[in-house]
Amino acid sequence: MQQTSVMDRLAILADAAKYDASCASSGTQKRDSRGGKGIGSTDGGMGICHAYAPDGRCISLLKLLLTNHCIFDCHYCINRKSSNVRRARFTPQEVADLTIAFYRRNYIEGLFLSSGIIKSSNHTMEQLIEAARILREEHDFHGYIHLKTIPEADPELVAQAGLWADRVSINVELPTDVGLSRLAPDKSGAQIESAMGNLSDAIVEASDAGKRFRAAPRFAPAGQSTQMIVGADDASDAQIVGKASTLYDKFSLKRVYYSAFSPIPDASAVLPLKRPPLLREHRLYQSDWLMRFYGFTPGEVQSAAGDDGMLPLDIDPKLAWALKFRDRFPVDVNRAPREALLRVPGLGVKAIDAIIAARRYRTMRLEDVARLTVSVKKLRPFLITADWRPTLLTDRADLHARLSPPAKQMELFG
Repeated sequence: MQQTSVMDRLAILADAAKYDASCASSGTQKRDSRGGKGIGSTDGGMGICHAYAPDGRCISLLKLLLTNHCIFDCHYCINRKSSNVRRARFTPQEVADLTIAFYRRNYIEGLFLSSGIIKSSNHTMEQLIEAARILREEHDFHGYIHLKTIPEADPELVAQAGLWADRVSINVELPTDVGLSRLAPDKSGAQIESAMGNLSDAIVEASDAGKRFRAAPRFAPAGQSTQMIVGADDASDAQIVGKASTLYDKFSLKRVYYSAFSPIPDASAVLPLKRPPLLREHRLYQSDWLMRFYGFTPGEVQSAAGDDGMLPLDIDPKLAWALKFRDRFPVDVNRAPREALLRVPGLGVKAIDAIIAARRYRTMRLEDVARLTVSVKKLRPFLITADWRPTLLTDRADLHARLSPPAKQMELFG
């Protein structure tokens, strides 16, 4: 049997890693002249994605699986054991060598490494840890490393990952235990949360030790994240928002990522035939943003959903909330506290901070606010300025339709 080349395996395992939403894919096209390897060629850049470092920098990562072999049979996963996909595997040494090779070519600044479960959870976790250890100890690699950890592995092994990685993550996969047991029978919600709790405790302890002892070992300084698949089961947006809030509160997560389910080859009969609208994923990210940066409670975000628990697709969750609670508006930009301004549709955090700073010295007019926003159309029914006061606009029955984006704009997320 002919051995698959490193580049062939890279193509397979980088493609297999694209389903993890923890960092976005950034595919490139080859731009060679006359079919050759011209200057600036991006050939060989498969698997490169962008992520954000703790200090806010956008960094390029080599994103791949150690292997797409798997002993688990999760219905939604293209790498499940019953799938007919091409299989490939790297050794930890090969992952380290690839990372260094890409780094020296200035393609990447770090590594995002996940894996299917091969032989056992413990064996796979050991392999992931070994790849990171080789990079840190043998290559003295100081770049960013994100390791996907395996909750079914022994807690001691999962904890070791944090000693080598900048960020660690465990995917909860689905928002409800019912959905998880139905679509991922090899996984346990309780086991996943237990592993997340252990990592959270270790991150806090390491942070405290680092403040007291200069020589204290670092442990996942960029924190912990997770991913939920959207649309593979019948969980509503309200349930997903509630689950995300619980995870943030219990485990101090840095991010919850949402990944719209995508139909896969040879799909199980229990899966939906079509993927959910990409706009649904987008609305969930907007809801997540409201809770993390705008002071919305989970209940407030959930109240923006319809009776079926689903967020509207034609307007964003902040506007949906404002239309349901019109008695909170209009808000006077010259007098309202920051908390009230944060709930005005169309006003972002930076614009609000600029308004608060500016109104100390002058009275804000509508044109002043307009200069701080992309469009003043959404704002007009919800705010008062020195020269503007809406007249019954918040009581208009057609306000929802008037503030919805054009159909062509909606199609971009179809």
